Amino acid sequence: MQKIKSLMTRQGLKSPPESLSDFGALENLRVPGKEEFRELREQPSDPQAEQELINSIEQVYFSVDSFDIVKYELEKLPPVLNLQELEEYRDKLKQQQAAVSKKVADLILEKQPAYVKELERVTSLQTGLQLAAVICTNGRRHLNIAKEGFTQASLGLLANQRKRQLLIGLLKSLRTIKTLQRTDVRLSELLEEEDYPGAIQLCLECQKAASTFKHYSCISELNSKLQDTLEQIEEQLDVALSKICKNFDINHYTKVQQAYRLLGKTQTAMDQLHMHFTQAIHNTVFQVVLGYVELCAENTDTKFQKLQYKDLCTHVTPDSYIPCLADLCKALWEVMLSYYRTMEWHEKYDSEDTASASEGNNMTETEETNFDRGYVKKKLEHGLTRIWQDVQLKVKTYLLGTDLSIFKYDDFIFVLDIISRLMQVGEEFCGSKSEVLQESIRKQSVNYFKNYHRTRLDELRMFLENETWELCPVKSNFSILQLHEFKFMEQSRSPSVSPSKQPVTTSSKTVTLFEQYCSGGNPFEIQANHKDEETEDVLASNGYESDEQEKSAYQEYDSDSDVPEELKRDYVDEQTGDAPVKSVSRETLKSRKKSDYSLNKVNAPILTNTTLNVIRLVGKYMQMMNILKPIAFDVIHFMSQLFDYYLYAIYTFFGRNDSLESTGLGLSSSRLRTTLNRIQESLIDLEVSADPPATLTAAEERKEKVPSPHLSHLVVLTSGDTLYGLAERVVATESLVFLAEQFEFLQPHLDAVMPAVKKPFLQQFYSQTVSTASELRKPIYWIVAGKAIDYEQMLHLMANVKWDVKEIMSQHNVYVDALLKEFEQFNRRLNEVSKRVRIPLPVSNILWEHCIRLANRTIVEGYANVKKCSNEGRALMQLDFQQFLMKLEKLTDIRPIPDKEFVETYIKAYYLTENDMERWIKEHR
Repeated sequence: MQKIKSLMTRQGLKSPPESLSDFGALENLRVPGKEEFRELREQPSDPQAEQELINSIEQVYFSVDSFDIVKYELEKLPPVLNLQELEEYRDKLKQQQAAVSKKVADLILEKQPAYVKELERVTSLQTGLQLAAVICTNGRRHLNIAKEGFTQASLGLLANQRKRQLLIGLLKSLRTIKTLQRTDVRLSELLEEEDYPGAIQLCLECQKAASTFKHYSCISELNSKLQDTLEQIEEQLDVALSKICKNFDINHYTKVQQAYRLLGKTQTAMDQLHMHFTQAIHNTVFQVVLGYVELCAENTDTKFQKLQYKDLCTHVTPDSYIPCLADLCKALWEVMLSYYRTMEWHEKYDSEDTASASEGNNMTETEETNFDRGYVKKKLEHGLTRIWQDVQLKVKTYLLGTDLSIFKYDDFIFVLDIISRLMQVGEEFCGSKSEVLQESIRKQSVNYFKNYHRTRLDELRMFLENETWELCPVKSNFSILQLHEFKFMEQSRSPSVSPSKQPVTTSSKTVTLFEQYCSGGNPFEIQANHKDEETEDVLASNGYESDEQEKSAYQEYDSDSDVPEELKRDYVDEQTGDAPVKSVSRETLKSRKKSDYSLNKVNAPILTNTTLNVIRLVGKYMQMMNILKPIAFDVIHFMSQLFDYYLYAIYTFFGRNDSLESTGLGLSSSRLRTTLNRIQESLIDLEVSADPPATLTAAEERKEKVPSPHLSHLVVLTSGDTLYGLAERVVATESLVFLAEQFEFLQPHLDAVMPAVKKPFLQQFYSQTVSTASELRKPIYWIVAGKAIDYEQMLHLMANVKWDVKEIMSQHNVYVDALLKEFEQFNRRLNEVSKRVRIPLPVSNILWEHCIRLANRTIVEGYANVKKCSNEGRALMQLDFQQFLMKLEKLTDIRPIPDKEFVETYIKAYYLTENDMERWIKEHR
C-alpha cells in the first residue's frame, strides 16, 4: 500500500498529510480483478479527465483514521431525499471509483517487471543462505575434531610462553623504573660539571619515559619530581647566564645557549641576559665605589651599604678619587667587553645554526630558527645603546659627586684622559658620541680651565715683571716636541707631521680597542703608568753643545779658506726674501761678516725662561684640547690670550715710544696697531682704582682681564755702553718671534681639532696676531738706532759748515768723519753685545737700516737748515754724501743703502727752476 501511495504521489494524485501506513479504512474498497483490469484498460480514457475526477475526490477519503465511508455518505444525505439527485451523486461516485481503480491498475502493471526481478533476487538470496548454513555446519564439525585432537599439555606450554613474554616486558619496565629512580644523582653530577645541555636532555628523556609508565604510582610521583628538577635547572641556568656579564667564556656561554635552545626559550634567555647586564653595571660600580669609600672612611660606624649610589659617590675622598675612577672604568670595560664578545658569538654561531637548519628539509624548524635569530640580533643591537647609556649615567654620577676644581692640573688631565678613553670605548662600542658624558665633563672642564687660565695669566704677569731677559741656553736642535708637555703629539700623530715622516704600519685598517684587548688586558691599565719618566735634554751649559763645537765656531769665523754653509743660507735679499740672482763673491761674504753677529755662537733658538714657560703652558692647554675636543675653541681662545699678553708685554717694555711714532715713518703697521689696540681693550685691565665696578657685567669683564705688566727695575735700557739694553731687547723680541714660529708650527694640529664654525677665529688669530710678531722688531730696534748715533752733534757740525763757497772743494767736511766714527763705534758696540747674545742677521740688518735711515734723514735736515748755499756748495754736499756712502759700504752689506735716493733727490732739487721746484715740493711732501 505504501508503494501505491508513492506511485499516486508521482502521478499527481492528492495525498493527505497524514501517514498512509494504515489502510484499514480501505478494506471496504474492492480491488478489481483481471477481467475488470482488462476492461478498464480497453476502455477509451482521457488522462486529463481522469485526473480531474481523482482530484475532485474529497480529502476525507484519504484519511488514515478509522473512517467509515458509508456512515459519512449517509450523514451527508439531506433530510428530504430526491431520487434523481441520489442517482446522479451515485453515478459520480462510481465514476470516481472507476478512475481510481484504473489508476491503480496502471500503476500495478507498470511495476510488475520490477516485482518479478525482485522476486528473483529473493530466490537467489534464499539459495545463498542455504549454502552458508552448510558451510557453518562443516566448520563446527572441524572445530570439534580440533578440540578433541589437542592435549592439555600443549595448551599449558602456550600459557607458560605467554606468561614468559609478559615477565620479560615487566623486567624491562622495572629496569627503566630503576634508572628513572637514579636520575637525580646523575642530574646533580651534570649540574656540578656545568653540563646544562646534558642535564636538560636527560631530564626531558626521563619525562618522556615517565609518561610511558605513568600507570605506576611511583612513576607518577617521579614525574612531578622531574618537573621540579627541570625548574631548578632553569634557575641554575639563569645564574650561569649572569656570570657571562663580567667574564665571558665561549665554552660556558655555548653550553648555556644550547641549554636554552633545548628548553625552547632562546628569546627568554636574551631578555634575561640584558637584565643581567643592566644589573651587572649597577652592582659593579656600586661595589667599586663602596670599596674605596669604606677603605678611606674615617667613621667606620657609617653604614655605606645602605646609601644610594649617587650619595655614595659624594663620600669618595680626593686622594682616592682617581684610582677609584680608573678601577670603575676597568670594571665597566669588562662588562662592555663581555657584551661585545657575546655579540661576536651570536654572529658566528647563529649563522652556523641557520645553515644547518636550512640543510635539514624541515621548513617549519628553519623558519622558527630564523625568527629566533632575527629577534636575538635586534635585541643585541638595541642593547648596545642601552648599556652604553647606563655606563655613561653611572660615570656621570661619579663625576658630579666631587668638585673637580680641587685637583691639580696634571691630576685633572689624568681624569680627562680616562674619560676620553672611556668615550672612545663608547664610540667603538655602539657608534655613540657620548652626549651625556661629553656634556657633563665639558661643563666641568670649561669651569676648571677658566680658573686655571686666570691663575696662569697672573703667573705669566709675575714672570714677565721679574724677567731680566737673559738668554735661556738651549741646544741648537731644540724642538718643542722634546718637552714633556708635547709628547702626546708623537702618540696622536698630529697633522703637522708630514705623511712621509709617518711610521709605516703593517695594515691600513685601524685596530679598535675591543679588537686590541679582546684576548686580554685593559685599555685603562696604561693610565697608571701615564707619567713620562724620561728626562728632558734640551738645555746647553753655555750656549754650546760642547767645547769642541765652540772652538769650531770661532775657527770657522776666523778662517778665510771656507765660507760657512750657514752664512750662505742666510745671505738672502732682505727686501724680497729671495736668494740673490748673481753669485756672491768671497770678498762680499767676508765683508758681510762685519754686520752678521751670528757666527760667534751656535745658531740656537733665542728664548727666555718665561718663553719656555709659555710654551709649556701651550702644551698643557693642547693636552686638554686633544683629550676633550668639544672644548677646543675655549682652549684655543685661552692660548691666544697667552700669546696676546706676551706680545703686549714685549711692546710695552721695549717698543712703546710716542716721540718716535710721531715722526710719521710708519714704524708700526696699521695691522700691528690694530692688534695692540684689540689686546688692550679685550685683555688688559687699565683701571687702577679699587672702587667696585658699577654692574655685574662690568665685574665679570674686569675679572677676565689682566693688569698691564711692568718692566723689572733690574733691566736697564738707558745705558749707551750696552746700546740701551740691546741684548735684553734682542732676547725679548726674538723670543717673541720664536714663540710665533712655534704657534705657526702648531697651526695644522689646532686647525684639525677646531670646530668648523669656529675656524674663522683661528684664521683671524694667525693672520692678525701671530704674523705681526716679527713686525715688532722695527719699533723696538728703532729706539736703539735713534739713541746709538749722536744725530744732534752731526746737525751742530753741519750748521758750522760754510756752504756758499766760490770754488769746488776736493776735501769733504768734518761732520762726515764724525758720523762715520759714530757708526764705527756702533759697530764695536754691536760686537760687544753679540758676545752676550747672538744677534740674528735680520736683527742686525734692521739696526743698520734704522741707523742709516736716521743718518740720511738727519743729513737732509742739516741741508734743509742751510741759509745760504752756492752751486759749489751743492757740489760739496754731493761730495760729502758720496764720501759717507763709500765708507759706510765697508761697514755694512745692506744693499741698497736705505734712503740714499731720498738724500740725492733732495740735493738735486737745488738745481731745479722755480716752476719745477714748485711741482717737486708738491710731489715730495
